[in-house]
Amino acid sequence: MNLKRITPIFLIILLISACTQQEQDSVAVPEEIKNVPATYQELQAFFLEWREFLRPDEVNGIPDYSDEAMAQQYDELSDWKNRLDAIDTAGWPVAHQVDWFLVWAEMNGLEFAHRVKKPWKRDPSFYVWFFSYPTDVPEREASNAWGAVEYDYYPKPLSAEDADKISHQLRKAPALWEQARKNLTGNARDLWVLSERSFRDQSADLEQFSALMQSEHPDLAAAALEVRDASEDFADWIASQSSQKTGQSGVGKANYSWNLKKVHLLPYTWEEELTLIERELSRAHSSLRLEENRNRNLPGWEKIDSPEAYDKAVKEAIDDMMSFFEKEEILTIVPNMDPALRERAGTFVESDGLRGFFDEVIYRDPMTMRAHHYHWLDLARMRDEPHPSIIRSTPLQFNIFDGRAEGMATGAEEMFMHAGLYEGRPRGRELVWVMLAQRAARALGALHQHGLLTDFDGATQIASKYTPWGLLPADGGTIQVEEHFYLTQPAYGTSYVIGKIEIEKLLAEYARQREGQYSLREFFDEFNSKGVIPVSLIYWEMTGDRSMLDKALTESKLEDLE
Repeated sequence: MNLKRITPIFLIILLISACTQQEQDSVAVPEEIKNVPATYQELQAFFLEWREFLRPDEVNGIPDYSDEAMAQQYDELSDWKNRLDAIDTAGWPVAHQVDWFLVWAEMNGLEFAHRVKKPWKRDPSFYVWFFSYPTDVPEREASNAWGAVEYDYYPKPLSAEDADKISHQLRKAPALWEQARKNLTGNARDLWVLSERSFRDQSADLEQFSALMQSEHPDLAAAALEVRDASEDFADWIASQSSQKTGQSGVGKANYSWNLKKVHLLPYTWEEELTLIERELSRAHSSLRLEENRNRNLPGWEKIDSPEAYDKAVKEAIDDMMSFFEKEEILTIVPNMDPALRERAGTFVESDGLRGFFDEVIYRDPMTMRAHHYHWLDLARMRDEPHPSIIRSTPLQFNIFDGRAEGMATGAEEMFMHAGLYEGRPRGRELVWVMLAQRAARALGALHQHGLLTDFDGATQIASKYTPWGLLPADGGTIQVEEHFYLTQPAYGTSYVIGKIEIEKLLAEYARQREGQYSLREFFDEFNSKGVIPVSLIYWEMTGDRSMLDKALTESKLEDLE
């Protein structure tokens, strides 16, 4: 977990000081906690203490994931839970109760990490240390060792000071990987086999990064090459150990269900998600076939084939979507939206054969992925219009945000299509259903992995089989990376489709309560204002109906995984 963007520690002092009326008179209280109950102020102070606790202890500047350190962290978790339970929430408004449940969910996330996932012990890819590419959700989507280098977080062009910081942090990697050789005693075969590729990819990224830094920051370039060599050594070690691993990598249905309910606050079990995913997969395929019949007399696809054509098509798609938002009263337009989309326009990629799945979609019609880029609107909003709650304005840990972030990005594709985004783009409607089918197909593979019905290779075969037009070969880079990631992160693989379903439920109930006299723009503006948090909590806050959350709170079983 990367806590680089955590609220500054001095706020802990201010918040704790704000917990008594006497100290409120003498300390400047942050605006976001004025005029709220003292116990709610206590929760926010407690949250920041909790985040400090999540950060592992360090030994010689290296995060400590030894058995002893992890056992101590887990032993202390019960005390943190007791402290949270002791906070008196009586009389709190729903918005404040939502914040309490966010902290509660993070504590369950840590429990799940210790009792089931144990990435520091079972998953070598946990120790990947360098990320050159950005993430489109509030926090890096995986379990990662604390302190991993996130190059995209640094302003560009890179300053000399930041280059020194990155060099210093990069050079910690060899010592971390030396520790990891002792920590990694798990027997999860697929996680071991797949982690070798993660480290080979990291090595390639470091080599490219070194070349990029050579002229402006030669010491950073040298550090990147040093760590590249250490990364290759560690990949060789992983490969040497993998042949001895024989155990399962999935977490099992009971654990998967507990994680859905207690960490992601979803009202489903593994079995219920399977039913929903299979239904969405069939709906996507049947809808695609109806669109294909409707378009049967249209010309075939003319894919983008040059950088110039790519830039023109993406620019026009962003122009059209922004115009659509305003004309159809979908979203309130604010200044950061247009640049947020254009900054992530991407570049043309040459290819003699099949590109990655998403490039194949974009090169047919870039509009579909522009809708999915709702992600970047979320992140711009978090940056420029942070939620007044410190708990919500700080990215949630353990991927608790996934249903909201991925569900809205996926839901935007279909919802905006129904609202009229694809007028004049009839073939683009086909791509919306292709995208949904692919998300459901890979979710089905992820469920089968964690339900212990198949292994990783079987999951990629399932995803490939049920993705239309042959766009997702089982041995292709897209699904190989995705199913590996979903294996490391139970619940994430289904979050795109399940989150979309939850948001559709919210829209339906929101409009029903207003007897149809609603504004779509008001709905999305209010929805966005709640933060990137589980949809069950937004549903409660926007409708007054707590039933979605209550179903998630029902009893479920958690089984320790060896």
